[in-house]
Amino acid sequence: MGVGRLRYIGVGERRERLGVRHLLAGGERAVGPEEVASALVALHGTDPASVYLAVGARLAEPDKTVGETERALYEDRSLIRMHGMRHTVFVFPTELTAVVHASTGLTVAARERAGLLKDMAKTGAPDADWLAEVEESTLAALARRGEATAAELAADEPRLRTRFVYAAGKSYEGVHTVSSRLLRVLGAEGKVVRGRPLGSWTSTQFRWAPAPPHPELDAAAAQASLLGRWLAVCGPATEDDLKWWTGWKVTDVRRALAAIGAEEVALDEGRGWVVAGDADAVAAGAVEPWAALLPGLDPTAMGWQRRDWYLAPELRPSLFDGSGNVGPTVWWDGRVVGGWAQRADGEIVWRVLEQGGVGREAEAAIGAAAERLRGWLGATRVTPRFRTPMERELAG
Repeated sequence: MGVGRLRYIGVGERRERLGVRHLLAGGERAVGPEEVASALVALHGTDPASVYLAVGARLAEPDKTVGETERALYEDRSLIRMHGMRHTVFVFPTELTAVVHASTGLTVAARERAGLLKDMAKTGAPDADWLAEVEESTLAALARRGEATAAELAADEPRLRTRFVYAAGKSYEGVHTVSSRLLRVLGAEGKVVRGRPLGSWTSTQFRWAPAPPHPELDAAAAQASLLGRWLAVCGPATEDDLKWWTGWKVTDVRRALAAIGAEEVALDEGRGWVVAGDADAVAAGAVEPWAALLPGLDPTAMGWQRRDWYLAPELRPSLFDGSGNVGPTVWWDGRVVGGWAQRADGEIVWRVLEQGGVGREAEAAIGAAAERLRGWLGATRVTPRFRTPMERELAG
């Protein structure tokens, strides 16, 4: 079927879908972090604070953000922080861990382990048999402790302190310990997960814990399941979007699309896809305009590779760092219009970058969102792990 005969989904409709499905429109707030994570499929977890800020932006009662998110992560274990797509740390609903592990984790883990052994071999470090012994001893120590830092595990298994040179002779040469690399491999393999931080919820220092058991799934079936979940939240999306978000080969994406019976639609950038039965039009104007302050690496801002429909290209130099990580963003009615930051005194400051401004209604709504954020943050000060030009400037 030619693109001209496909159901067309325009920018306005895509933005309305985003507001509702990403729990950002006024009447769509969640009651708990599990609902947020389930709605978004995955929360970016590389920066620990991003998880809480993403949840808080979507809760009906944001004052409960920290306590409820800590409960879900560390007491009920209804949310799990683990390596997912593209070597990245995410927070997933626990029921999705088996799907993520089979669909993406095993491939990532194989690359990580091969890379570790290759780097060790280049500098004459011990071989794979030695590493297997250290791994077995480390997992046994972690099982005894329940949770432990890398330093605590190295006290039980001193070989974790073994050092080797990484990228010798190159501009980014460095020295790694076996612990830093091996624990990352074990995380990708689904054997360990990140546990409680050493400090507050903003801390980047954390403990490790044994991964909860999960069934081993067929890789192709798991890919179909994961893609279907994501497409229901973020569709329509292009093939490039799907390939980028999952980190899969295009053949894997196409096989999964066929497996779930995805429907093809027409977008401004060409072909797109939605889950079966999701191509019907959303009534124009059905969603009231909304404002939000989302954190760096928020799953909405980072959800698609092709972002022009919600993020104007001219805004990107101010809002992204040099590695492609998005910083804190200001949203109005389904599009990014500026950035925000927190100053040392706790004040939330924001700036609209959109040429011509956004109008008084939007500015009032954005100001209210900023006060809402400051209210639940209280005395906590948050500095993004990946800082952007706009955030640095506003933070002063």
